[in-house]
Amino acid sequence: MSADQPNAYGLVDRYGRTARSLRVSLTDKCNLRCTYCMPAEGLPWLAGPDLLTDDEVVRLVGVAVRRLGVTEVRFTGGEPLIRPGLTRIVAAVAALAPRPRISLTTNGIGLDRVAPALVAAGLDRVNVSLDTLDADRFVRLTRRPRLADVLAGLAGAAAAGLRPVKVNAVLMRGVNDDEAPALLRFALAHGYELRFIEQMPLDAQHGWDRSAMVTADEILTALTGAFDLRPDPVVRGATPAESWLVDGGPARVGVIASVTRPFCGDCDRTRLTADGQVRSCLFATRESDLRGALRAGADDAELARRWQRAMWDKAAGHGIDDPTFLQPARPMSAIGG
Repeated sequence: MSADQPNAYGLVDRYGRTARSLRVSLTDKCNLRCTYCMPAEGLPWLAGPDLLTDDEVVRLVGVAVRRLGVTEVRFTGGEPLIRPGLTRIVAAVAALAPRPRISLTTNGIGLDRVAPALVAAGLDRVNVSLDTLDADRFVRLTRRPRLADVLAGLAGAAAAGLRPVKVNAVLMRGVNDDEAPALLRFALAHGYELRFIEQMPLDAQHGWDRSAMVTADEILTALTGAFDLRPDPVVRGATPAESWLVDGGPARVGVIASVTRPFCGDCDRTRLTADGQVRSCLFATRESDLRGALRAGADDAELARRWQRAMWDKAAGHGIDDPTFLQPARPMSAIGG
């Protein structure tokens, strides 16, 4: 392999990392308006013809799995549960050989109604976003009175047999930074696995302020005042969350410290947006178009080569601490979590 040429197989970059985990955004739309993600009025959504069709999503995922070595597929948004063809897409991806592990990141609204069908289709795991247990705070954070629906979604996922049910929480200074112990008690009581995520500069308003971000160290300090935390002996690998055993285990809590403890050197992810663009990193400022090539008649081999070229140029790190760092033009809702 030369210094400017991707490998003949797999999604390898010039730093030796191999992407085996694919994040697929199914829509940029969401039924919440979280303050750290988008403005109250929402955003200009992608036009229908710009979105990948269900069949196009399945075909591109198939290229990633069969030709490029992807072993894990996570569907994201926006809010993926509002994609009408979600269950059909999950079933088609579950039918691929080799079969990838399939997960979903969601805000949980409506999950209690569709979880049984998603499990039957082949969904293996779910991550649900929940930043507060206080109904009034939930409204202030999301601009929607839907906390009860999220809690019902969590319960429905567990009842449908999804294991583990993971809960993702973002803490914000002066907003919900006092809730770390309460969120962990809630997760332990229900058998969920909690992961705190440092707030990242991916908001549509470009108003991210590092000083307002609650750091991993602050989160752990708050938790160790209420729980006995010990480092998880299981090797972390490419998993983004650092994990701790809670009160001797087996329960665990994780912290994804993307900003203060970046794990770019072990990253194994590639991303496909809802309009068919490959992104090598959440913070990439360039994208590579697969939708255009697919609709122009490219075969699977050509789509795979284009994907490889896109990933070969992946940066060494996200560069948040670099003075020249530029926040991506697209917000998280358009990129996919």
